[in-house]
Amino acid sequence: MIKSDGGVYSEDGIDVEALHDYVRRSGTMEGFAGVEFERDGNRILERDCDIVIPAALEGAIHRGNAERIQARLIVEAANGPCTWEADQILRERGITILPDVYVNAGGVVVSYFEWVRNLSHMRFGRLERRYDQAQGQHIVSAIEMMTNESIPEWIRDAVVRGADEIDLVRSGLEDTMREAFSEMYEVREVESNGELLDYRTAAYLIALRKIIRARSDLKLI
Repeated sequence: MIKSDGGVYSEDGIDVEALHDYVRRSGTMEGFAGVEFERDGNRILERDCDIVIPAALEGAIHRGNAERIQARLIVEAANGPCTWEADQILRERGITILPDVYVNAGGVVVSYFEWVRNLSHMRFGRLERRYDQAQGQHIVSAIEMMTNESIPEWIRDAVVRGADEIDLVRSGLEDTMREAFSEMYEVREVESNGELLDYRTAAYLIALRKIIRARSDLKLI
């Protein structure tokens, strides 16, 4: 884990909540028990691990350190955390990169949901919630009648509750991200001509095609 004052590393994992409390009290990660502190936080990116998630700074992985990255998967949670040169080096080394245009798109997706909600002047789930609750109650009643036993209260509450707005937003976000990844995965195979495309190129291809399709649709109006 890396912050502006340095980074911490532990092969046994890090208690994130405990570390957060420590930083809140002390103002630094230095001195937190059970971890190795590194003043140059970017050096943490070069440690032996399965996945690196650069989530803060642009250009954190660059020509100078790309050869030393040991992770097999880079998940770009920041905007542009890998420079163009680093991207070339990492791909030549066979390291998979999930691009920022996909990974950190969740905020934009949820903003779209909010925009649609505001246009309709109706919160998500307003029409379905009572129906879902009734359906859940019917299921619970049917199970109890068939088994002649009462369902535990915590199960009853989970089945009958019905989806809150936040549940629907999270479900919609998950569905959107799953579909987007499936589309990238399919495009990188279909367009590769025997050699797999990288995910970034696949994402750009999809985006460009959507722009072209949108422009074509406008010309038909």
